[in-house]
Amino acid sequence: MGPIPFDNTYARLPAEFHTRLAPTAVATPGPIAVNRDLAQALGIDPDWLASAEGVATIAGNQLPAGAEPLAAVYAGHQFGSYNPQLGDGRAILLGEVLDADGKRFDIQLKGAGPTPYSRGGDGRSPLGPVLREYLVSEAMHALGVPTTRALAAVTTGEQVARDRFLPGAILARVAASHIRIGTFQYFAARQDPDTLAILVDYALQRHYPGRSGAGNPALALLQAVIAAQAALIPRWQLLGFIHGVMNTDNMLISGETIDYGPCAFMDHFDPAKVFSSIDHGGRYAYRNQPGIAHWNLAVLAQALLPLLHEDQEQAVELAQSAVDEFPTLFEAAHLRGLADKLGLDEIKPADRPLVDELFELMSSEQADFTLCFRRLYDHATAPAQQVGDLFEFPDSFVPWLSRWRQRLDADQLTPETRARRMAAANPVFIPRNHLVEAAIRAAEDEDDFSVFEALLARVTRPCEYAPRDRDYALPAAPEQAVTQTFCGT
Repeated sequence: MGPIPFDNTYARLPAEFHTRLAPTAVATPGPIAVNRDLAQALGIDPDWLASAEGVATIAGNQLPAGAEPLAAVYAGHQFGSYNPQLGDGRAILLGEVLDADGKRFDIQLKGAGPTPYSRGGDGRSPLGPVLREYLVSEAMHALGVPTTRALAAVTTGEQVARDRFLPGAILARVAASHIRIGTFQYFAARQDPDTLAILVDYALQRHYPGRSGAGNPALALLQAVIAAQAALIPRWQLLGFIHGVMNTDNMLISGETIDYGPCAFMDHFDPAKVFSSIDHGGRYAYRNQPGIAHWNLAVLAQALLPLLHEDQEQAVELAQSAVDEFPTLFEAAHLRGLADKLGLDEIKPADRPLVDELFELMSSEQADFTLCFRRLYDHATAPAQQVGDLFEFPDSFVPWLSRWRQRLDADQLTPETRARRMAAANPVFIPRNHLVEAAIRAAEDEDDFSVFEALLARVTRPCEYAPRDRDYALPAAPEQAVTQTFCGT
């Protein structure tokens, strides 16, 4: 185990896919954090990663052997408006590595300087968005949500100009790949079916090798991506997470969550909740996210039409049939996850009124999403450490709780299985907005990373409650509330 053991494939694709360039060096990089467990899983020595040489590598000041840095090109719909060329405007892909199971991962430097796709931007990231992405992505991983991850982060010793001057930082991000719906849109818009076919074959072999021998590769890929997204979105919605920029350039075909800029976990339940400062119309509000995912997948299907069938009408029929499966797949995954949260073996049709009434009560009472479900776990299983000192149901919930207990009594789950499933599905700790902002403020204003480190340690063990950590579990007081989150650009 040592420096990064690269095994690159995306760099082998034709020149149309990317621009080769090195990161732009920074002034005086310094360490913030190293994800030691992830580094070891990828065959990287965490001690090397934390060394001066490792810090210089993450900062982009030196290239390790085997790196083939590049910025990828893609297109995308941003808040419904199509941009024919986006691309990595502040990110550089260093290369790929294989874990012990032979699974392939990208290592990308986010905030590594300008690229041909920066559109006049500086290609840098302020410290705050780097800390936010590190905290939220690692929390999402701990919560069981497929996600990009944080390998390491460094300061740059430089200031970044936004609405004010802010300290700069760079995040080393790990993903199964950074291939997006927008990558397919880019080649489709160029009317380049040959290159589009290369991308389809590459994506199938990398992400869905079991489907790579299909007679219709484009259809096989489309169906796989639809299934992956239908499994992903319910996972984060069942945690009260709101993605702030569900643009087609931010939907990975691997089925991982990407882009933790203007995102947030809600405190009190509100299906219309929006946090993103740039989502003025509420396009990506909590309740809209399944429909947006469906829309984005239809865009992918449209991009693949030239490869689905040589006859346009039959291509459209194949695409429509595939996309039409999304609502059914989404609902099945959502109900499976909801059953775990409620302590049931399954959600039956007769259970729908019970489920609907719960969410109506949560909304009308402005109940905290996370603690409400965690308290259900307490009521169902009576664990040693309960959250009754943090949250108790208002009187309006009492009739509902009675009917829910009757439903539990009629369910076939054993107490042990119910306790295990509910404990995993109902965390007590999430990266609450006010806590993330406190960590950012301490780092930006006082060069104090201890608040970040303590919060990271807590949210990466989300289901283990101890009363000494109660402040990490509480929602924001009115004076602490964070109503908007921001994109680092």
